[in-house]
Amino acid sequence: VQLQASGGGLVQAGGSLRLSCVASGRTFSEYALAWFRQAPGKEREFVSALDLNGITKKYLDSVKGRFTISRDNAKNTMYLHMNSLKPEDTANYFCAARNGRIILSAMSRADVYPYWGQGTLVTVSS
Repeated sequence: VQLQASGGGLVQAGGSLRLSCVASGRTFSEYALAWFRQAPGKEREFVSALDLNGITKKYLDSVKGRFTISRDNAKNTMYLHMNSLKPEDTANYFCAARNGRIILSAMSRADVYPYWGQGTLVTVSS
């Protein structure tokens, strides 16, 4: 599967953005999906993930209540709705995918996702 992320941009603190990740192929519904981010000079960080059913979700503690992950299998697209953005959310955001189910405890591990899209840059000004 090939992944294409988009939707990044420059936003003021407190603002909102919606990231999208479009996947190629006809078996999108068979993939567990995730968002990671990498800020300048920092290591890649898990943000959010959801399982095949779109119900089982996991979030980084610092984004809980502000970010919402979702998927639309009919459109082969995953979303990350980001509200109340903070300057510390500034990063390059990457989408990732894994064929098959994934247990909750493994959702935040980058090494379980073999497929990655290019990043989309989110910059939050103070």
